[in-house]
Amino acid sequence: MKNIQDKVIVITGASSGIGRATALEIARQGGTVVLVSRRKTVLEELAHECESYGGKAMAAPADVCREKELAEVVKKAIDKYGKIDVWVNNAAITLLGPFEKTPLKDSKQVIETNVMGYMNSAHAVMPIFKKQGFGNLINVSSMVALTGQPFSAAYTVSKFAIRGLSFSLEQEYSDVKDIHVCSVLPSVIDTPLFQSAANYMGKEIKAPEPVISAQKVAESIIDLVLHPQKEVVVGYQGKVAKLLKNASSPKFDHQIRKKILKDHFKKSSTGKSTGNLYTTNGRATISGGWLPENNSKKDDGVTLGWGLVVAGLVASAYMMVKSSMESKPKTLTEKITRQVKLNTPAFLKKVAW
Repeated sequence: MKNIQDKVIVITGASSGIGRATALEIARQGGTVVLVSRRKTVLEELAHECESYGGKAMAAPADVCREKELAEVVKKAIDKYGKIDVWVNNAAITLLGPFEKTPLKDSKQVIETNVMGYMNSAHAVMPIFKKQGFGNLINVSSMVALTGQPFSAAYTVSKFAIRGLSFSLEQEYSDVKDIHVCSVLPSVIDTPLFQSAANYMGKEIKAPEPVISAQKVAESIIDLVLHPQKEVVVGYQGKVAKLLKNASSPKFDHQIRKKILKDHFKKSSTGKSTGNLYTTNGRATISGGWLPENNSKKDDGVTLGWGLVVAGLVASAYMMVKSSMESKPKTLTEKITRQVKLNTPAFLKKVAW
C-alpha cells in the first residue's frame, strides 16, 4: 500500500493558497515537505505548523525566477533528506485587465513567474530525478488552459504553457519508468490569488463563482503523489467548460465573456495596481475568503448561476449540431450529439433538453 510518509515533497508557492493547503495536508499524513516561496518568515512559521501536525518540514525561501536560488533549494533538500520524491510547481501570480490597456512589462512578469518559474524548477530537479531513477513533477496549471479566459491574457498564456511543459517533459522522460510528469487543472479556487492580483480593469476583483476549496486541490495533488497520472481537472465546471468549448466555440466565447465581466469584477471602481508582481504581499492563508464556510453547494463547484450558463451553452451546442444535419453527414451529427448528451450532468439535461 503506497503512503506518503516516506516521501520528500518540495512545494513552490507554499506560503498561501493551494501550496499551503497541500503542505499542511501532507504533514497531517506524516510526510516531509520542503517549503518554497519568497516569504522567509511566513515559511518558517508554516514549517513549525507542519511539524505540529506530525510531519517533517524545512523552510527554503527562494524566488522561482532565480535559478541559483532553486539550485540551493535542491542542495538543501538532498543534504538533509537524501532525495526528492516529488516537486510540486505551484508558485503563480496573475494580472487582470483589458489586453490593450495592460502594460507588456507586467504581462512579461506574469510569464516570467508562471512559466519560467516552472521551467527553472524543472531544470533544477529533473537531473536529480534522472540520477535517482525516480521522481514526480506535478505542475499546477488551471482550467483556463482548457478553455481560455478573457481579460487575463498573460495568465491564460502561462497556464497553456505549463500544460505544454508537462506534455513535453512527460514525453522526453518516458524512457524512465519511474519518472512521472503530471498536471493539475483546478477550476476557480478559494485562495488569496485575487486579492494579490495586478489590476488594470478599473473595477475591484472578486472570485467568479462557482468557487471550490483549496483543500480539494490539495487532495488531488496528494492523490497524484501516490498514484501519478497525466492530467487531473479539479472542479466539475472545468470538465463541463472543456466539453462546451469544443462543442460550441462561438457561443461559448460570448457567454464566458459576459460571465467574466459580471462575476469576476465588482461594481465598485478601483485604481490601477501591480499587486504582487514585483513585491511579496497578500495574505499568508489558504483561503481568500471567497467560499462561505459550511456552504456545501458552492464547495461542490456547481451553482445555479453557472448551471444556467452551462445549460444554455449545452442547448446552443445541441441546436447548432441539429441545424447542421443537412450540411454534415448524419452519422457524424448523431455522434457529436450523443457525446454532448453523455457528458452533460443529469440536472443540466433536464434544462437543455
